[in-house]
Amino acid sequence: MHGRLWRTGLVVVLLLVWIIPGHAHAADSNWRKVVDKIDNTLQQALETYDKGDVAEAKTQVNNAYYGPYESGQMEKAVKYNISSKRNAIIEEEFRLIRKSMTAGAPKAEVKRQMSKLVDMLQEDAATLSKSDSSPFGIFFSSLVIILREGIEAILVIAAIIAYLIKSGNEDKVKIIYQSTLVALGASVLTAIGLKYLFNISGASQENLEGITMLLAVAVLFSMSFWLIGKADAKRWKNYIEGKIQTSITTGNTLTLWLAAFLAVYREGAETVLFYQALVSGQEKVGVSMIGLGILVGALALIVIFMIIRYGSLRIPLKPFFIGTSILMYYLAFVFAGEAITELQAGYMVSATTISGFPIISFFGIYPTVESLIAQGLLLLATVIGLVWYAATSRKGVGKPEGKHMLG
Repeated sequence: MHGRLWRTGLVVVLLLVWIIPGHAHAADSNWRKVVDKIDNTLQQALETYDKGDVAEAKTQVNNAYYGPYESGQMEKAVKYNISSKRNAIIEEEFRLIRKSMTAGAPKAEVKRQMSKLVDMLQEDAATLSKSDSSPFGIFFSSLVIILREGIEAILVIAAIIAYLIKSGNEDKVKIIYQSTLVALGASVLTAIGLKYLFNISGASQENLEGITMLLAVAVLFSMSFWLIGKADAKRWKNYIEGKIQTSITTGNTLTLWLAAFLAVYREGAETVLFYQALVSGQEKVGVSMIGLGILVGALALIVIFMIIRYGSLRIPLKPFFIGTSILMYYLAFVFAGEAITELQAGYMVSATTISGFPIISFFGIYPTVESLIAQGLLLLATVIGLVWYAATSRKGVGKPEGKHMLG
């Protein structure tokens, strides 16, 4: 199984290398030209706004974001070569311009906001140009992308596999590997479809990613509490005895399969799109360095997976379950904030900005009421769940979780 996984992973890496170079477009290699396009579109929006057509002006601001900034690959380049926080700030500036137009702000105020945004983008363009300038810089950017995206997925997969082994269900590990391989293939096909086959708008892409992340939140959150419920030795003994009497079926492992699939699928599709951004306009040497970064990163992820996969088996049962539960909850919390920001970018969810509120990308915290409410609800559900768990534990309830996730 490990040999097939290794070979399949290598095939996917080679497929990514093949897909990306064939569709590079040199027009986007100069980030300053991308910023100039954004500036021109914003100036058109300002003129439209001055004429009194607020709706059309806001549409043109959206065009500047979804066109040159997003489709021109600058959004992804900023996110990975500078920081996710910087990208969130840029997105917020676009929102503030639209908000000012809606409020009927004076033309001078809207113009000032646009100038501020363009100045920030020019700074980012200069930074991106420097990061693109050397073969090592290109290699490093490529390596960081696959490591950053892959590690999150690996943490989820390795934790699930370790649980199956600890629970005496090693024969079900193959289901998780199958889910991972299906997700890898689906990621590549989805990215290709979004980029080249389907005429899907930038807003629709944002909404699709947001919905996928919300599904991941639900699955990871449920798994987090399920694992906490098994940390107690007596509860675990009851669970294992139940499994001796009733074997686990493939159908009952659906939740675990889905968790692995969503973890890989969500990261995989985005990874392909990020590489498309990185390769834009690169010469042959640059493309080779990107390919090398992908290969080295893929091999590093395999090593990381093996370390986590086998190292976790040596951790005592209770610390392992509690630690894994915390990890799952952390990812659910981060995804909740990021999912709402994606849906806000796609206009599926409104965005009410909190002025002066910090952006903490490590925890997926962004300065909008809606994203904070989503994470607040998750925290509230956690508090209620923990109180309920503590209450049932004191009463000596053996199986407070009701139906098992696996049977």
